[in-house]
Amino acid sequence: MPYTKEIVEELNILVRYNLATTQEGIKVHKTAAPETIEATHRLFKKGLVTQEDGGYLTNLGLETAKQAQMVLDILTPA
Repeated sequence: MPYTKEIVEELNILVRYNLATTQEGIKVHKTAAPETIEATHRLFKKGLVTQEDGGYLTNLGLETAKQAQMVLDILTPA
């Protein structure tokens, strides 16, 4: 099953988190692109972030973000 546009948008949100610390979150402002706002809301509904507008990663979100970052690192040309 290929990645959908929605999944790619969610992955793009997850890789924005600083994985070196759990004490740093993100805030998606209402002026952000609609697809960014929607992706963040979907991540909240899936239990990956603590707030509808971002917040912090949950434990599941942290593990998912680590995997997303790993895939990005592998696929990004050096």
